[in-house]
Amino acid sequence: MPKFFATTPRGLELVLEKELHDLGITKTKLGIAGVEFHTNWAGCYKANLEVTSASRILYPVLDFPAYEPDQIYHNVLKHDWTKYITVDQTLAMDSSVRDSGIRDLRIVALKAKDAVVDQFVKKYGSRPNVDAENPDMQVSLRLVKNLCTVSLDTSGGSLHYRGYRDRGAPAPLKENLAAALIKMTGWDQSSPLMDPMCGSGTFCIEAALMGLKIPPGSFRTRFGFQRWLTFQTDAFKLLRDEIGQRVLDDVPFRVYGSDCDMRAVAAARANTENAGTEVVTIFRRQDITEFIPAPTPGVLITNPPYGERLGESQDLVDLYSKLGHQLKTHFQGWKAFVLTGNPTLAKAIGLEPKRSTRVYNGAIECQFLKFEP
Repeated sequence: MPKFFATTPRGLELVLEKELHDLGITKTKLGIAGVEFHTNWAGCYKANLEVTSASRILYPVLDFPAYEPDQIYHNVLKHDWTKYITVDQTLAMDSSVRDSGIRDLRIVALKAKDAVVDQFVKKYGSRPNVDAENPDMQVSLRLVKNLCTVSLDTSGGSLHYRGYRDRGAPAPLKENLAAALIKMTGWDQSSPLMDPMCGSGTFCIEAALMGLKIPPGSFRTRFGFQRWLTFQTDAFKLLRDEIGQRVLDDVPFRVYGSDCDMRAVAAARANTENAGTEVVTIFRRQDITEFIPAPTPGVLITNPPYGERLGESQDLVDLYSKLGHQLKTHFQGWKAFVLTGNPTLAKAIGLEPKRSTRVYNGAIECQFLKFEP
């Protein structure tokens, strides 16, 4: 069976692997910021549609040592690229370089692009154009310690972008990170889930999607693999039909979000309407001191500001302290989780975490803290 590699933010590899196993994809191998897995093409389509924590699903096609730029060109030229797209379609190259003799990622991308288009010219007398914004075939090159891995991006753009968010509060949490963190809480998808600093509503909407059995890929109009000559239309249609039959109209729980910024609350409400989860989610404008629990114990999860800007951290100590006070006063019997990239602010909560897990929010190293008030 073909080999694929699903990428994810660092720290979430185990969540991603479990999601693949839950889909019946059991031949897996943990990597750094991702999971290698083997499945058929229907399994690849399924992973793109249903895995919530993945950033991309890559299809590796080449591995070779490369110490000089010409080695990139000659090795890429060996693979048959004409079986994926026609001369009338478009392509793009994405490259990264680390700890290698070739240090310029632009050279890596250029040599690979030249090899692909030269192959088309030799075979057809014409070549695909480059489209960096919306290519039919996205080629990913990773050169690490002089070993080059060349993959096709089956997703056709990051899977974190679901498509329901057209407005957002400052620094919104990526959807796949939010979904993975919800899964890490052990939330049973039958009890309430609350976010007292919800911003544009990402935690709340992702939880509602899980409860309603709406897969994250259902919002996407096109995946990368759909543009290839190898695309199996019938297999993909069957998967989408099966997924559609599992979607629920309602659930017995509710998801609650609040924020002191009315603009953020308005964005959260607009996003939940776009996602079709308004039957489950309830958003209010509230200060953290006004936030009280739902009648039935459940999960509280939130991502407060980290205070990245100079002089901002001290202003946030009070916010974290208020959060800790609310947890101690009102949320006994709940499980509370806080994502923070600032250890000093975390201490201001005033509670000893039961568990701390290191994850990355973009380039920021964070701690995902579990509290049991």
